[in-house]
Amino acid sequence: MAMPAETDTTSPKYLRDKYAIVGVGETTYTRGSGITTRALGTWAVRNAIEDAGLKPSDVDGMLSYQSGDSTFSTFIAGDLGIRPNFYMDVFGGGSSTEALIGMAIGLMEAGMCKAVVIFRAMNGFSQVRIGGTGARAAAPVSGDALHGRAYGWQSAGQMFSPTFMRHMYDYGTRPEQVATVKVIHSEHASNNPKAFYKKRFTVDEVVSSRIICKPLHLLDCCVETDNGTAIVVTSADRARDCRHPRVLIRGVVGRCNKPRTDMHYQHGPISTVAGHYARDILWPNSGVGPEDIDLTGSYDAFTFTTMLQLEDYGFCKKGEGGAYVSDGTMRLGGRRPNNTSGGHLCEGYTHGQNMVIENVRQLRHDADDSCPIGPDGKRQHTYDYREGGCRQVKNCELSANLGWANPGTGSAMVMRRG
Repeated sequence: MAMPAETDTTSPKYLRDKYAIVGVGETTYTRGSGITTRALGTWAVRNAIEDAGLKPSDVDGMLSYQSGDSTFSTFIAGDLGIRPNFYMDVFGGGSSTEALIGMAIGLMEAGMCKAVVIFRAMNGFSQVRIGGTGARAAAPVSGDALHGRAYGWQSAGQMFSPTFMRHMYDYGTRPEQVATVKVIHSEHASNNPKAFYKKRFTVDEVVSSRIICKPLHLLDCCVETDNGTAIVVTSADRARDCRHPRVLIRGVVGRCNKPRTDMHYQHGPISTVAGHYARDILWPNSGVGPEDIDLTGSYDAFTFTTMLQLEDYGFCKKGEGGAYVSDGTMRLGGRRPNNTSGGHLCEGYTHGQNMVIENVRQLRHDADDSCPIGPDGKRQHTYDYREGGCRQVKNCELSANLGWANPGTGSAMVMRRG
């Protein structure tokens, strides 16, 4: 797809296609990794740099995000021989990947760096677990958590469920419709050699699984895993000399919020999420619209988060999200596949980075050659030949990634094959 160049440097359009993701890397997705987040981060960053065809000395910027559960950038940099001209470790979760990609672009635009690696490393099952279990169980309650705890909101599911319930009330959305998100993502994961869960589920199995907190069943919830993930961003010009076809960054929205971020339920409608506001930045800046997108990567901490994001970013009309996620549009072979790796529901939980990694591979047209390289230097093949198959989306040119931290905060990015 030929895109016109923008010469007005005061316009956000000037940044369209000026920067690219040139390398992506992961560890395996496991439970009980038995190694530190420092080792996981070093493993993932090394893989991303090698994937780009670069050397550690070619990278001079490092960004990471965590929630008190990871390792600082400087340790990873030292382990790999990277000398950063800029580094930053952000306290954040689900809306961080796209936001930090935007920050990386700003650093390079300001002439501070020439290539930036962004990583997330977490022992999300064996150490610090979301919801106050694991290593976090003994941590004191403070800040905004004092307010949420009064309402019984300790886990993400408890905090988000009022939004899900309200959508069901406002629009008649049915659990069976939203359960299809899990069904479709599990189908995709069954074709993904690195997915933690490869079992295919049915709608009946999802809605028959035990209730965690209404309306969330067990199988509406994401998997918890130990893993590291990383991506390398550089200029589109430098990307020409890298190993793979360029994946150009068309537009980014970083951490767009509803009017209240401390207690978004005080500003309605509560069945609307931050994507409602982010889309007014994303689509004009990227120069495309939802109808142009070939595949999506939506943050699926729960089945409902995918539905709400796709709806509020304009892939369907408000209130029609239940129909959109259950009519086959999101399946491989459908009009607009979503989370082709299986996402957080099935592949592994990374606070959003693995969906960006997957869409980069899809746009490079090499999604079926993505088994991670292990510490022994060998590719970690774990195919289930009874269900495994191709998951590459045919002729995909444009993707959208939709990040989520909570109903009131979101981020997004459009990428295209260069």
